Amino acid sequence: MARDTDDIQREIEAARHRLATTLDELAVRADPQRLADNTKHAIVAKVNEPKIKYSLIGAGALFVLLLLVKIFR
Repeated sequence: MARDTDDIQREIEAARHRLATTLDELAVRADPQRLADNTKHAIVAKVNEPKIKYSLIGAGALFVLLLLVKIFR
C-alpha cells in the first residue's frame, strides 16, 4: 500500500524534531563550562572527605616541617 505524502511529510517533521531535541541535549551535555563545573564539584567533594582531607593536611605539615629543617640546618 502506498503511503500518503502527508503521512511522509509528518514523519519527516517528527524525525527533524527528534533530531533537534537530541542535538540540543548533546549541546548541553558537552558544554565545556558545565563539564568544568561538574569536575570542580566532584574534586571538592572528594577532597572534603575526612580521609582525604586529613591525609592532605598531614602531607602538607610534613612538607613544611622538612622545609624548615632544611632551612635551619
